[in-house]
Parts: sequence; C-alpha cells; structure tokens
Amino acid sequence: QVQLVESGGGLVQAGGSLRLSCAASGSIVRFDAMGWYRQGPGRQRELVALIRGGGQINYDDSVAGRFSISRHKIKNEVYLQMNDLKPEDTAVYYCYVPTRGSNYWGQGTQVTVSS
Repeated sequence: QVQLVESGGGLVQAGGSLRLSCAASGSIVRFDAMGWYRQGPGRQRELVALIRGGGQINYDDSVAGRFSISRHKIKNEVYLQMNDLKPEDTAVYYCYVPTRGSNYWGQGTQVTVSS
C-alpha cells in the first residue's frame, strides 16, 4: 500500500506561481515514476507531468516551459513548480504513482487561478 499526501494548492492571480508537494509513504519504498495529473471543471483527468527513475520527464504541451517537476528519491517526494499560471490551469491536482500492482493517487489539492 502507498499513501500520497499533497500540499501547496491555493488561490493565485494569473501570472503567479505555486509549488505543489507530494509525500509518499507505505510499504513500497522505491518508485520508478512519480507524477501529477489534474482535473479541471467539466474535464477529464489529464497528465500534467511525469518523472521517471532514470530522470526522463514528460510534460503536457499546455504546461511545457511554465511548469517544472522534480523529485527527492530518498524522501519519496515529488514536486511541481508552476509558474506563469493561467486561469485554464484551474483544477484539482493529483499526485500519481504507478507501480506494478496498482496505480496510486493522492486526495487532490485545489489550484485556482483568477484572471
């Protein structure tokens, strides 16, 4: 079992920045990949960014150049630095960890960007 706890969401004006954090704990102590998804109002959940054990990173085109994902392998934490936020970034952001057995999700943290 894996527990994921996110923090760092909130309300920010367009052009502002936020940093999300996610701490993983549980019986699995090593993860190959960690990432972030989001689900905006009336939209499907979508991948925002993923970082793999070898350092490979993928970003959704809508956030590339504005968001940056990083991780602390020993602490089992993953972070999402979000800059130049836009109203369309408003969503619930979920921490995500895929494993061989299951995919794990955090409870979600709300990010609201006002225009």
